[in-house]
Parts: sequence; structure tokens; C-alpha cells
Amino acid sequence: MKIVIWTKLMTKLRTKKPLYIMHKDDISINGISRRNFVRGTSMAAGAIVLGSLPVSASAFVAGNETLKLAVVGCGGRGTGAVNQALTADSDVQLVAMADAFRDQIDKSLENLSKKYGNDRLKVTEETKFDGFDAYKKAIDMADVVILATTPGFRPQHFKYAVEQGKHIFMEKPVATDAYGIRSVLETAKLAKSKNLNVVVGLQRHYQINYISVYQHIKNDDIGKIVSGQVYWNSSGVWVRKRRPDQNEMQYQMRNWYYFTWLCGDHIVEQHIHNIDVANWFIGEYPSTAQGMGGREVRNGKDHGQIFDHHFVEFTYPGGAIISSQCRHQGDTMSRVSEAFQGTKGTVYTDSGNHSVLKKYGGSTIYKHRGEEDPNPYQVEHIELFKSIRSGNVISDAENGAKSTMTAIMGRMATYSGKQLTWEEAINSPIRYMPDETDLGWDKNPPVIPDDNGNYPVPVPGQFLAV
Repeated sequence: MKIVIWTKLMTKLRTKKPLYIMHKDDISINGISRRNFVRGTSMAAGAIVLGSLPVSASAFVAGNETLKLAVVGCGGRGTGAVNQALTADSDVQLVAMADAFRDQIDKSLENLSKKYGNDRLKVTEETKFDGFDAYKKAIDMADVVILATTPGFRPQHFKYAVEQGKHIFMEKPVATDAYGIRSVLETAKLAKSKNLNVVVGLQRHYQINYISVYQHIKNDDIGKIVSGQVYWNSSGVWVRKRRPDQNEMQYQMRNWYYFTWLCGDHIVEQHIHNIDVANWFIGEYPSTAQGMGGREVRNGKDHGQIFDHHFVEFTYPGGAIISSQCRHQGDTMSRVSEAFQGTKGTVYTDSGNHSVLKKYGGSTIYKHRGEEDPNPYQVEHIELFKSIRSGNVISDAENGAKSTMTAIMGRMATYSGKQLTWEEAINSPIRYMPDETDLGWDKNPPVIPDDNGNYPVPVPGQFLAV
């Protein structure tokens, strides 16, 4: 095949020498072009910790054996993650599916069936599980599990999967309150002790332009980061209106984005990506947060409790100050990106595979426009299955928990209007997510509307964050 492009990328995590990656078109591996496969698998390893464990130390090393996959949470993200898992490894079979709603399972399987045949999809009517306890039955059947339900359920699902010795891909965020974060951090320790792979869907850690920028920062090319701005400003997401046949639990579970106990608010559910980049590049988690927010546009009954804008100032132990803003308001400036200022220069990154580093004075250190870069959502799964097969271990859970906690701390600050320390935030006794025994279709959710159908909304100055 004709070699069409060479890309030179510097990395110092494994070698001090330049890493050259050759790209070839028209060669397919598991449905991914060889160009994307090689780029993805070579570069993603630089952003994660891969322990060089002996093969015998891994919880499950399949070699050429078939890996059984289960998905918990069969919405769009769960369906997409299954597709990426099946694409990443040709000897993976989907054997079980779980969701609170049966129609979600059926729709997901129907969509997957359009691409994959019976040799990859081994799900039967007996291995479709719905309801609040369905996750256990699906997890029990698998070697690898995808956790992609609404975020509030993540801690209990993660805990059960690790206790059962499963390798895991779980979506971000990993909790909606500090109680859940404390649980995930404890479970992360258990996962490490069992040599379980855990990949968290903070996919910028698996994205070439972010990995490359991180190397330049580690190389001290822009000096110490002293300030930055991170953004997730957009028009917002879907709304699912109440149907006459729904009780309160069914309605909130369908319209989950707008309830803090399920979603965490959009600063946690979406903006975590940009906040996580700040933590990653700075190499620390914030010591304090203060901010403001509210509901100006998205304030109807179907908008539940959450804010439509947040602005947070995070201060880090080393002195860096990061301004964080996220907004869900139509006809406003749309921006999803990050910018940082160091003592020697500046950096700009965004999810569209663009990055620029400049010295003060204007000279460009590095510029990346990766229109042909691999999809980082796919690379996550390539790296997960490659690690399982080789007997290595990826441990993303601790960072996933702490970056989620950073976003939760930001939400606490905007809801309350107070300045909070990391210790105050992570040790907060306030719990949003109910015990599993309090979940059921015949149960009331933790928040209910008033007589006019309006939900309690946090009021700065009155809301208690800790």
C-alpha cells in the first residue's frame, strides 16, 4: 500500500526519542483503518498508566479466547460503547444487556443488529434484564462490562462489577455526589488489588492532540501553568416531556438530565471533560472553588432542578487559577475548548483535534490539526481490550473520581455561592443518590414537585453545600 503521510510525535512517557507512526490507507482491522488503529494504539498508551504485570497476575487474560461482554445502560452512549467494543476486538461477544427500561434494551439491540450478526450478538430474551436490579444479572454473565447508565447509579454498579472480578469501561461522570465519589475511590483500590482494567470515558486522555500537548507541557515548553480558561458553552441538550401514563419515578428516569441526583447537573455531566483537562495538564486537583450560576433561559417544569449556566474559579495547590464556564443557552457563543497560560507561553486545545502552543512573543512551538486522527471514543476500547489480552492493567478510576469530584465541587460552589475547600467538598455528608433499597418503580424519587409542578432549585446564599 502507498504510504500517504508520516506524522512525527514526541513522547517522553516511554522513550525520550521521537516516535514515528506510519499511516496506510485501505487496510482494515476490525472495521478500523490500519492508519487509525496504529495511531490510536500507539499514542493512547502515552496518556494512561499501563502496569507491566506478568500475564498470570491479570484477573482475566484471554489470549485468543472469546471475551463475553455485558452492557448496563442501553441508551445512545451505551449502544455506542458496545459498537466500539465489538469493533476494537474481533473476538468479543455481547451476551447480556441491562437497563431500567425494557424498550431501551430492545431499541439498542435492534440498532446493533444492523451491523453485527448472530456470531457477535449472543443476547437472547433470557439475557435481557430490565429494572433497578437488572445490572447484577448482566454483570454476572460477562468478562467485561460497560457501565453507561445515568451517572447517579455508577458507584453501585462499579462496586458490584469489581467485586465480581470484571474488567470495566465506565462512562463519565462516575458519581453525582461526594458520597458516591468516596465509594468509587474505595472501589478503585479494590480494582487495583484485583488487577482489573478500568477505563473511564474521559476520552481526551486517548486523543492525539491532547496527548501531544501534554508531552510539551511535561517538557516545560510553556513553563509552569499559572492560569487557564475551560469552556463548555452550547445551546443545551434534549428535553423529554412528561407523559400522562408516567409516575414520578418513571418521568424523572426518562428525563434524567434535569435532576441532580441522576445527572449531577451539566457542569458535572458535560463540563467534566474540560475540567479534567485542567487537572491533567496542571498535574493537581483544586484546593478551593468559588463561583456563581443560575437559571435564566432553561427554567421550565421539564427543566427539573439544574442550572443553565455555571462560572467557577478553581485555585490549585501550586497557585494556578482556572476559570471554568459552562452554559446551556440558545443563540449564545458556542465554545468547547481549553486555554492555558504558562510562565513561558500559552496553549489552546479543543475536542476537534486542534492544538496550538506558542511562546510569548508569537513563535509557534507546536500546531496540530488532526482531521484524520482516530476517534478517541474508539481508541479507549482498543486500549482496554489490548490491555486485557496482554495481561496489563489500565487504572483510570481514581482520576475519573477526582475529576468528577472537581466538577461536583464546582457545582457546590455555584449552588451555594460559597467558597469551598477540597476537604470540605469531598467529605460532605449531603447525599443525592438514594440507597438501592429506596429505588423502584413504586418508590418516590428523592425530589418531588410542589403543587404547581415545580421542583426545588438551589438558591445561592440559602443552599447548603456541605
